[in-house]
Amino acid sequence: MKLKQWGSLLLTCVLTVSLAAGCSSGDKEGGAAAESKGGGSGGGQVNETGMPIVTDKLTVTAFAGKFFANADWNNIKLWQEYEKMSNIHVQWDTVQKDNLAEKRNLLLAGGDYPEMFYASAFPRADLLKYGKQGAFLPLNDLIDKYAPNFKALMEKYPIIEKGITMPDGNIYGLPTLYDPEFKSVLYGTPWVKSEWLTKLGLKEPQTLDEFYNMLKAFKENDPNGNGQKDEIAWGAVGAAGLVNYLRGSFGLNNHGTSNIYVDTDPESGKVRFIPTDPRYKELLQYVNKLYKDGLLEQDIMSVKSTEVDAKGMEGLIGVVDNVDPVAIYNQKGYVGLPVLKGPHGDQMFSATGSPLGNIGMFVLTDKAKNPEALMRWMDYFYGDEGIKMFFMGWKDETYKENADGSVDYVDDIKNNPNGLNLDQAVGQYLIWPGGYYPGFVTQKYFKGAEGLPTSVDNAKKAEPHVVPQDQIWPPFNFTAEEQADLTGIQTDITTYVDEMRDKFISGNASFDEWDAYVSTLQKMGLDRYIAIYQSAADRYSK
Repeated sequence: MKLKQWGSLLLTCVLTVSLAAGCSSGDKEGGAAAESKGGGSGGGQVNETGMPIVTDKLTVTAFAGKFFANADWNNIKLWQEYEKMSNIHVQWDTVQKDNLAEKRNLLLAGGDYPEMFYASAFPRADLLKYGKQGAFLPLNDLIDKYAPNFKALMEKYPIIEKGITMPDGNIYGLPTLYDPEFKSVLYGTPWVKSEWLTKLGLKEPQTLDEFYNMLKAFKENDPNGNGQKDEIAWGAVGAAGLVNYLRGSFGLNNHGTSNIYVDTDPESGKVRFIPTDPRYKELLQYVNKLYKDGLLEQDIMSVKSTEVDAKGMEGLIGVVDNVDPVAIYNQKGYVGLPVLKGPHGDQMFSATGSPLGNIGMFVLTDKAKNPEALMRWMDYFYGDEGIKMFFMGWKDETYKENADGSVDYVDDIKNNPNGLNLDQAVGQYLIWPGGYYPGFVTQKYFKGAEGLPTSVDNAKKAEPHVVPQDQIWPPFNFTAEEQADLTGIQTDITTYVDEMRDKFISGNASFDEWDAYVSTLQKMGLDRYIAIYQSAADRYSK
């Protein structure tokens, strides 16, 4: 969720664990079959609450993106056990995530698609496109009647309903959700090696000048004491992470970074295109100074993640732009950097996103024989009981309960006797490894890097300066007309912006070329781009 640069296979386990947690605030289902009965458009009677979901066995077809470490979904214990509970048998057609988009699109183009798509990560444009065509069912009424867990989350966090509702008023997909109370999964500053600060007699930086001086000292004053200038002051793949860390210090991205190129102009109150704003230019000039003075690695734009990882595991990086170094590099002693005060007095941390992940993780198609039952089937995993089973499995088989009521994986999973890593060991029972799933991520069952005490402390340290959640914009949903126009201009604009960002930072483009850069964006259709985002922002604000 946080804007971090993910690296080599070394990080795979950390990333997927980091995305693997969650529970809702109050389970609405589970237990014995309830007496109340509901409808069912086909495939058997639907019980409105409790288990089983249907009276008569229901077999459904489903397509999903699958992580390579997972066992065969048609034989994996999670779905076998849930079938016993729900009385719904799912015939899974899965594809490795690398081929997900291609296979998903082929199914829809050929008309041979299943009753439901699960963990399929549909982009917003596709949700609206296939929803308007009738291939995807509107879920509004189904949520209202058959999804009490998800409905409760929408009522508690209004941003969810606003973020998943298309401009035509319909909801076509259910999302991955991140608990807004779980701060460290939503944001965190880069990590600084505190022992280097102590050795060099430095305090944690509070301003841009102090940040510059700290990096310079890390680079030049041999803080690891080995007599060699082998220290990496700032360790990252690319410069985007550094730019994102500093955005708020220049007063940029006052609605977070889910729509990273736009925010609200404080003076006009209208949508501002950040990459042409004078303050963004100042930000790039500052980062260019760091690069020009050798405080960033000169190959930062091209370095491979494996190379950064190797330096990190040797303890040679002063500032790590990633999740907690104790998790990825087994390096202790790092603390979160402060939020820096910028040249205009801004001390804001805006590199935080919406609690909404992908909103197209669960979709019902017009081929669904019993959409009511399938909505109940999915909703179970937005409740505490279902989330616990989804992420932790079964007591004394895959997890144990500690004296304080917390849960942890059994030793055979954490220290697998067959040499399997955590993803592989968990993936023999459960399907969350890989991070693709509809669900609700909270700290209660979170076993990843952002759940570590140091990560929680990092977020607490930044919290006073973080853009408040009620001011965060989720990724916007666009009308069909807007999307058609964006399709023609957005990729060109954003690609050019990112390319020029790197060129300005590295000195491959002079800041004397700034006006020409802005002019080129205008010719690419920037005015229409801004107008579309203005309309989307206006709709969201209503």
